[in-house]
Amino acid sequence: MTIQPATAPFRCLRQISPLTRICISRALSTTAPRCRQTPSHLTVPKDRVPDYPYGRFETYKQRNSGLYGRAKIRFGNVVAAKYKNKSRTSWLPNRHTKRLWSPSLNAFIRTRMTASVLHTIDRLGGIDEYLLGSKAKRIKELGPAGWALRWKIMQTPAVQARFARERAALGLPPKETDGVVAEEDAFPVELASEGLSSEAVLDEVDAMLERDEEFVIGEPYAEDNSQGSQDAAQKPV
Repeated sequence: MTIQPATAPFRCLRQISPLTRICISRALSTTAPRCRQTPSHLTVPKDRVPDYPYGRFETYKQRNSGLYGRAKIRFGNVVAAKYKNKSRTSWLPNRHTKRLWSPSLNAFIRTRMTASVLHTIDRLGGIDEYLLGSKAKRIKELGPAGWALRWKIMQTPAVQARFARERAALGLPPKETDGVVAEEDAFPVELASEGLSSEAVLDEVDAMLERDEEFVIGEPYAEDNSQGSQDAAQKPV
């Protein structure tokens, strides 16, 4: 009876060259690996986005980087059918990574979301409608990532034109454009007709503050004179 060697023969221990390793890792392909799209909320400049009013989530922190709605990790017990033994377990939300088309951005939005949020987006008619929801419940569901995407969508010309139409339908004046207010909205027409400028009015207000003078709204002297004239007209002769 022959004893088998403890080690494999030398012909089975061939050294794999670096070129062979590259061929094995990229078999039947000469193209570079495809780069995946960066999550859209990471492309928003953080220094320009307003602070999220509800702050970051301290539990299940994955919600800070996706659209998770109200989903959280659930904890409970698995009870054996025969002996009724309990085993502690947990259930993660049904989350997926999706690329949804945004008409306002004219691009895809890639982010991680739960199945319930995806159903809500389908029911509303698109991710833009979901992100632009104005109720407090929707703002709480967005989280920091959804808040950044909401700000990014609101800066697009399509959404700005939509807001302008809604303000016009409600009878509201046009909103400021790039931080510059129209001259007729910034300065009263009555003062402008008298030849006054905003700088002159501000200087006069500062001078009144230094002299501790009172600000009188309206024309009390004219009201007193008109009241006196009415009393004189009503007084019997």
